[in-house]
Amino acid sequence: MKQHTLSQAGFQQSARYLLLMRLSIASMQWLALTALWFLAPPLAGPVPLLLTLGYAVYAAGSWLWLSQHPPSFPFLVSLSLLADLLFLSLWLALTGGFTNPLVSLLLLPLATGLVLIPLRHSLALTLAAISLYSLLMRFPPPRTMDLSGVNYMQLHLMGMWGTFVLTALILLVVVGALALRLREQQQALAANRENRLRDEQIIALGLSAANVAHRLGTPLNTMTLVLDDLHHLPDAAPFEEDIMLLQQQLGICQRQLRTMTEAATRAREAATEDIELQDWLQRLKESATLLWPGATVRWPVRPPRCLLQVDATLDQALLNLIANALEASPEGVSIEAEATGRRLHLRIIDHGEGISRALFGHSGQGPVPSEKGLGVGLFLSNATIQRLGGQLSAETASPGQPQGTSPGTIQGTTMVIDLPVTDFQPINGDLQHEH
Repeated sequence: MKQHTLSQAGFQQSARYLLLMRLSIASMQWLALTALWFLAPPLAGPVPLLLTLGYAVYAAGSWLWLSQHPPSFPFLVSLSLLADLLFLSLWLALTGGFTNPLVSLLLLPLATGLVLIPLRHSLALTLAAISLYSLLMRFPPPRTMDLSGVNYMQLHLMGMWGTFVLTALILLVVVGALALRLREQQQALAANRENRLRDEQIIALGLSAANVAHRLGTPLNTMTLVLDDLHHLPDAAPFEEDIMLLQQQLGICQRQLRTMTEAATRAREAATEDIELQDWLQRLKESATLLWPGATVRWPVRPPRCLLQVDATLDQALLNLIANALEASPEGVSIEAEATGRRLHLRIIDHGEGISRALFGHSGQGPVPSEKGLGVGLFLSNATIQRLGGQLSAETASPGQPQGTSPGTIQGTTMVIDLPVTDFQPINGDLQHEH
């Protein structure tokens, strides 16, 4: 496949705008010659007609040239716009000179050049257009004797109207399209900048976590050895239960560190898998049961039949959200699944006191304030979901919200995880009570 540089791609994409401009000018010349044929035959000679035909051929040829062989530098594009000015000036000199209302068409190559070529080339093009206009005024064509002043004025007014309409349409199409593309590029740059800042924060958190995990390994091993020695002391019988509890807690810490290391390895390898939603929810349910054996979590009975692309980090993101919901609503949470189009909507619903509205939309910008934790769980969950093409958002409570609550809080929170699916058969089921 033939590769183009950034400049070449820009000129190749702008070829259709140049073609639009040139074909519009050629069409306007055809209309003007047709009007002159009926109203002022002496001005509609064969030479202007041949020039119009040549300009149309030039428009098609330049479009093919820019499309198939885009230049690496703007100099050739500037020369093609200068050729436009020369064509127009010669045609105007044969059809009334500076009195021809189509003389305003000399502005179109200048306007197009301002967005395609460097400023110094546009300056030279502007000076060339002013010089050509001045030459048309300095050497006006001889006035046709068999046309009255009324006929000239009628032709001039008709030409002014046509030139205005054509210029307005071209500016609308060309400048409007370029402005739209500029806004889209600015939005894309803003989104990339936010993603880059988020990724930098994630990398910083990952490096900090890896450093902490490395440093915690030695003291945990030391405490394990000390507890093992205490366990074998002759007078350790009264503290047997406490020692066993400490050993159990140290084992949990060591397993968590190993889990963190394994998750980092999988994330570095970016290993994803395609899995049925029902199987993925079953895996999450098993993990949730092990983590919170006494918690009440209501899972979908018949989830939609769809295929998802997930990885280990997404499992952890969902478990983090479930943990937050259980912390806010110890009496239980509900999980719903619904497939619409090519998207899956998972809802984690709690019935707690709610969260501050100020936190809505904050999770994508950085760690959120947290009284019981470090405040990075929601941020990392959102970043993981976005990395896999999804979105995380929060919904307000149901219409039965109690009256008299603080205006800054929401009674109950529904976290909505929007994920892409590769294939699905929508069968949305009810919920069942699971512990």
